[in-house]
Amino acid sequence: LLLLLLALFSPGSGRLLPYDLLYADGVRAYFARDWPRAAELLQRALHSYSQLLEARRGCQGGCREEAGFVGPPAAPSWEPRFFDRVLQRAECLGECLGRRLGSEPSLHRASREIQEDFEQREPYNYLQVALFQLKKLDEAVSAAHTFFVANPQHLQMREDMEKYRRMAGVKLESFRDLQATPYWEAYETGVQQYNVDKYLQAAVKLEVSLEEVLLALEDCRALCEGPQEDSTEEEMQPGLYEAIAAHYIQVLKCRQHCVLEVATKPGRVSATDDFIPSHLDLLQFAYDQVENHALAAECAASYLLFYPSDEPMLEKMKRYRAELGEGASVTARENIQRYVQRSLMEKKLIYYAVEHLGGTFNDPDPWTPDELIPESLKQKHKENQEKQRLENLDVGEQEQTGPFTFEGITVAMDSHQLNGSQRVVFDRVLTDSECKDILRLAKAAGGTEDGYRGRQSPHTPHERFEGLTVLKALQLAQDGTVNWRDAKLLLHASEKSRKIVESYFTPGKRLHFSFTHLVCRTAVEGDQDGRMDLSHPVHADNCLLDPEGKECWREPPAYVYRDYSGILYLNDDFHGGDLFFTELDAV
Repeated sequence: LLLLLLALFSPGSGRLLPYDLLYADGVRAYFARDWPRAAELLQRALHSYSQLLEARRGCQGGCREEAGFVGPPAAPSWEPRFFDRVLQRAECLGECLGRRLGSEPSLHRASREIQEDFEQREPYNYLQVALFQLKKLDEAVSAAHTFFVANPQHLQMREDMEKYRRMAGVKLESFRDLQATPYWEAYETGVQQYNVDKYLQAAVKLEVSLEEVLLALEDCRALCEGPQEDSTEEEMQPGLYEAIAAHYIQVLKCRQHCVLEVATKPGRVSATDDFIPSHLDLLQFAYDQVENHALAAECAASYLLFYPSDEPMLEKMKRYRAELGEGASVTARENIQRYVQRSLMEKKLIYYAVEHLGGTFNDPDPWTPDELIPESLKQKHKENQEKQRLENLDVGEQEQTGPFTFEGITVAMDSHQLNGSQRVVFDRVLTDSECKDILRLAKAAGGTEDGYRGRQSPHTPHERFEGLTVLKALQLAQDGTVNWRDAKLLLHASEKSRKIVESYFTPGKRLHFSFTHLVCRTAVEGDQDGRMDLSHPVHADNCLLDPEGKECWREPPAYVYRDYSGILYLNDDFHGGDLFFTELDAV
């Protein structure tokens, strides 16, 4: 099937190749160190993804005009009239997408994991390495910067960015975000001007930002009308109206979430509080300071649509009406009125569905009127709002303190020094005394072969292996065989190692343990002369190494569910037993 698709969507065919296929081939070329092909495929994947989103947004908007719903359907013939428009809209979307993509739209549906990779700009991480290897330094810097903007807690990329800055010949303008969102630059510039009392300049930038934010909201809402994933779907399909209701509510929830989507700056986890009302609040004050009371009043009236009981703003409205005179008309902006009315209508439908059909809804807006929420859901709504507030506080603290919460740990060797990506060596993970305490635990366990199924020499007859899992250590502590403190220290060291790897390689994504093993390896006395074997054969934990094909196949019996493996050395008074990496075709 893959070969057939590649033939159908060759570059000269005028058809858009699905971005997930391009991405998969690009990553394969990357790990095969075929840098020209990797760079080309990854760039084409990013272009394909961008074109797909543009096509979906354009078709949703166009078909809304061409096959829209005009007024409420008249009874009693509402059903055929309603579904006639539904079918027309579906036909319009299918034809439009097929025309713009040059292929069946369903071929462009990717897994949620791939979608998240593109949302988090993961392809740029691979792309910057490929471009660097091709000596295309300025393009590599732009790709790296684009990834780093969205992933500022990625420590490996932070180190790469520092190296790029120190390299001779790198232009300052190369540090640009290839996926920059226009309204964030305007918003932040406007806030900066506002903070230094340059209110006229601030108002200009904030107006641009507000206009762009509302456009971005429409784009986001249009994408909500596409295919929806439902992890709770049961085998039995619901009836016609139940299915329509469930899907429609899912679309409405997605649309409501768009306000958080546009209010979350790339690289941040939490959204800017009250993003649209805050624009109006800042604009009101800026216009007031430059004595443009008509526009200040308009912004105040618009702000009051969100918070109609806000006393300070109500006082300002009284003053503006007095200053502008009785004949002056002060009304809220039409686009803000439409936004609020539409949002409230959607919330009303969602809360009705939650109350009568079940489900949950985390309202993204703190300004939702209390009377809109059903009595049976008000307590739950308050709990959700408080939970969200606390989570935002935690996230804010994390974003301020940075990703690495362990002091004293240093990077001894990075991926460049280790001749491959996703590799690192840390030092000072544990103190000397902590290492000694864990070694004491291993000795106190007394030759346990836990984790090796009773085999003392599982890898080579020249060495003896003794293992201890965290569970076994805690069981021995409970029996009084080992010290409780030492057993807990093993658990602590394991968790600390997990957090370090998580912070360095996957900030924002949680890693989970597959296996933790305390291992003592001892050379068999008198059996070391003339040894040519390895202490542990060259291998990869999560794939099967094929040196001839320069591939590593992620399939059983390899531990395919593992993403990262780490070794924490507790002592250095030994010969041999060092960890090393080979080339894929090494013998």
